[in-house]
Amino acid sequence: MQLSLAAFFGHTDRALWRLALPMIFSNITVPLLGLVDTAVIGHLDSPDYLGGVAVGAMVTSFLFMLLLFLRMSTTGLAAQAFGAQDAPRLARAFMQPLLLALLAGVAILLLRGPLIALALKMVGGHEAVLAQARIFLEIRWLSAPAALANMVILGWLLGVQYVRAPVILLIVGNLLNIVLDLWLVVGLHWNVSGAAWATVTAEYATLLLGLWLVWRVMQRRGIGWPLLARGWQGDLRRLLALNRDIMLRSLLLQLCFASLTILGARLGSETVAVNALLMNLLTFTAYALDGFAYAVEAHSGQAFGARNRARLLAVWYAACRQAGIVALGFAAAYALFGMQIVFALTSLPALRQLAEHYLGWQVILPLAGVWCYLLDGMFVGATRGREMRNSMAVAAAGYGLTLLTLPWLGNHALWLALTLFLVLRGAALGWMWHRHWQQDSWFSAASAPH
Repeated sequence: MQLSLAAFFGHTDRALWRLALPMIFSNITVPLLGLVDTAVIGHLDSPDYLGGVAVGAMVTSFLFMLLLFLRMSTTGLAAQAFGAQDAPRLARAFMQPLLLALLAGVAILLLRGPLIALALKMVGGHEAVLAQARIFLEIRWLSAPAALANMVILGWLLGVQYVRAPVILLIVGNLLNIVLDLWLVVGLHWNVSGAAWATVTAEYATLLLGLWLVWRVMQRRGIGWPLLARGWQGDLRRLLALNRDIMLRSLLLQLCFASLTILGARLGSETVAVNALLMNLLTFTAYALDGFAYAVEAHSGQAFGARNRARLLAVWYAACRQAGIVALGFAAAYALFGMQIVFALTSLPALRQLAEHYLGWQVILPLAGVWCYLLDGMFVGATRGREMRNSMAVAAAGYGLTLLTLPWLGNHALWLALTLFLVLRGAALGWMWHRHWQQDSWFSAASAPH
């Protein structure tokens, strides 16, 4: 028995947990914020408020997560530089993405009026829901420069495996957001505007804290102002090529998730509201399991930078064992206590009754999605953006075909398509991963800029 436990919780498993566990606890503050938003807005006197926040959050997620390459590429490049013990590359891995983030954030802030009008026109649906979504977005997008810069900061801190810093960053930022959310929405009765202003304030506070944490880490790594000044320079074209592939991958991902809200909105305000409510469960699960994905990114990137094959395989097997257990735990929790969670999130009887019809999908989704999260971490660590893009295209095609069942299955078709989407992502990445190891090509043609 002792031998089997040692094999199941070996040295690599414990190393993975040391990075994953703090990230899980800090990550779940992100969907916890979504749960608080849903619970606070869901107890107001109309489902239009909840639907408006759902649409606004979806549009924001679509735009900001389209730029998620800022975090993902930063983590991979920083982890590889960390594994190679290359201080100039570490400085470049921070400064170049930070410049891109700030430029993109300012552009979104300045152009938010026409962008919001275009987005809401594309979404369609009930006018009352769209009116609340517009209020939310006009305020929420004021945080664009800070939100995108925070992606870079988080990615860099993860890449250098400085566990406490990203944990502090996520927990402080999201808890501040939650406190402000309760105060502004419940205390001051600002409704949707309060939820948006809470997030804007928290994003800029997080940016200041994040810059201070990065500077502390850089000082310990011997990175001063001269290296940072030169960090703007380098082969920016290779970074842009990597980011292009990851951006296309993120675009496909966001199109699929956005369509859930758009198609749900066309099925009625109660359907879009209940889908938003249940998506909080999936988001909570995904952010928790992303703690393992982040750990895999950092460890696999370090192994990639050091060209350590044995270390990379050990990380992968440990991640499969440990994340698989956590996914089973989430599935069991939703099977046993799903309706209790729904009752805590909304007091509207119609939404409670409707949620019961779709709760079973929440039991399936953790088991369907865990493998694609882990494989994403492997490919991010190796900065293999093109293959991530291609696997996402396969999954998106399967998702789109499944939506053809919508006239017969109704809202169940949306959840079936989402499940198949996660399964295909994992299957496509798993096939590519297996092929690389058969051909001994994982470490060849490194895509990170030097």
